Amino acid sequence: MRTLRITAIAAGVSVALAGGMGIAHADNIQDTIADVGAGVTLVAGSPTAGNAAIRLIGNSSGGDVDPNCNIDPGEAPLRLDIVTPAGVTANPDPLEITGCGTEFPVSFTASSTAESGTVTVAILSGPAGNGSYKNEVSIPITVTQPVPSNTKPTVAVTGVLDGATYEIGAVPSAACQVTDTEDGNGTTAAVISGTLSHGLGQQTATCDYTDAGGLHADTATAVYTIVDTGAPTISHSLSPSGGPNANGWYKQGVTVTFDCSDSGSGIASCLADGESGTSKVLSEGANQSVTGTATDWAGNTATDTASGINIDTTAPSVALSGGPAAGGSYYYGSAPAAPTCIASDALSGLDGSCVVSGGGTAVGTHSYTATATDLAGNENSATSSYSVLPWDLRGFYSPVNTGGVWNTVKGGATVPLKFEVFAASELTSTTAITGFTVKGVACPGASAPTDDVEFVTTGGTSLRYDSTAGQFIQNWQTPKRAGACYAVTMTTQDGSSLTANFLLK
Repeated sequence: MRTLRITAIAAGVSVALAGGMGIAHADNIQDTIADVGAGVTLVAGSPTAGNAAIRLIGNSSGGDVDPNCNIDPGEAPLRLDIVTPAGVTANPDPLEITGCGTEFPVSFTASSTAESGTVTVAILSGPAGNGSYKNEVSIPITVTQPVPSNTKPTVAVTGVLDGATYEIGAVPSAACQVTDTEDGNGTTAAVISGTLSHGLGQQTATCDYTDAGGLHADTATAVYTIVDTGAPTISHSLSPSGGPNANGWYKQGVTVTFDCSDSGSGIASCLADGESGTSKVLSEGANQSVTGTATDWAGNTATDTASGINIDTTAPSVALSGGPAAGGSYYYGSAPAAPTCIASDALSGLDGSCVVSGGGTAVGTHSYTATATDLAGNENSATSSYSVLPWDLRGFYSPVNTGGVWNTVKGGATVPLKFEVFAASELTSTTAITGFTVKGVACPGASAPTDDVEFVTTGGTSLRYDSTAGQFIQNWQTPKRAGACYAVTMTTQDGSSLTANFLLK
């Protein structure tokens, strides 16, 4: 028996021949037509062919006189029809086998609509010699769909530039621009990395992209720096908030407080001169100033100065000069003249003159007060008190009695009113006497003490000082009204007085 064997060879793969030459023993030679090797894989629509081979292997059988191969030299070839699955084309087809033991190649291509299946052969015609054939050709054909073409995508960082510097608060948004021929272009967000301190520092925008076919674009990065070049702002306020007085002075300590802000990296410090905080308290001094400094986290600074601050918390010094001695006592009419004022202020100066108020000449206790005010509004005063003593009145002397005694005298008679006035020393001028008053009063009851006036005279009624007797004398001519009662009062300039009661008969 002769075997026709077909060898299937994948494209680009070398397949060794299988089998050897048989020994002829009979006239009837049966060959086997067979394929050798694995199947063929084709890509639909691809011009690339897959290759196989078919060979005829001779067998001796039954003592055939043609012991080796059905195809003898000079005979016609064995013509085979290559039967393929739908859409698969064989070349050559038909295939001519011209001898045994030789591989006759066949290539296969698949159309875009080709289907997988099995290749077989059919004998179209054989050589003139006798013999039969056993057809063992069965070549598996696998048709695959073409792998779509895929171009490597690209990706680029947009929005920010590599090596660029951006102001804080004005950093563009970083994005990834994808260019992909097959999957389409697009934009995605960039991955931002890098640690910032107070919004400042270096950041990296990274873009990665893998397309639907698994191709990864080269990573794109952009490293940029965020800075703060803007200066902070600073302002100040003063407490008390009402400001200085009309003269430009405060009379209490002033607190200067600074307020700082920064729209970029923020405020790192806001300090008043020489302080660890935002405020500084000023005490006394003229034309003082305080400077505050604002520093942001980028090191930018700004300053603000509160100037021209005048503070005087000390009251002026003030004293009385001259005038009554403090705690002194003076008889009416002998108190010294009003004192003057002495004042000074070492810082802001006096606001106007020192003013003296108070005092008095009337009998009683009095005081003088000196008041001074400085330009800051501080006020100080000095006070001195003294007493004005009443005069010492003595009398009325005989023939008139006082002390609640009723003097009886004949109506129409003249009564001498005798008295003395002392102010440390005796006063002799009639100007010391303000006057005399006579007032009708109710007569006393029977139990009231009475005393007849022992001596009367009809002399003149004018007031005089009798230097011989050392006393004042005022003759009072009584009314001619028997049974009437009167109170006669002498008053001196200091307001002191002597009173005597009279009952006319």
